[in-house]
Amino acid sequence: MNLDRAVLAFAGVMILASVALAHFVSPLWLWLTVFVGANLLQSSITGFCPAAMVLRRLGVPGGCAFR
Repeated sequence: MNLDRAVLAFAGVMILASVALAHFVSPLWLWLTVFVGANLLQSSITGFCPAAMVLRRLGVPGGCAFR
């Protein structure tokens, strides 16, 4: 798995977790979904992604979008 796929997988897990938490715990957890979506949008424009930086330090090999 390269860095691009790892970032997308991490974002997907965070979105699914926030929807589940919003359903079972509190609707305020939907703000996590908003944050993840906004972060994906800004990283597509700027190329800066904090999750990619963390995953790179954990040893995930680079991809096309995040190097």
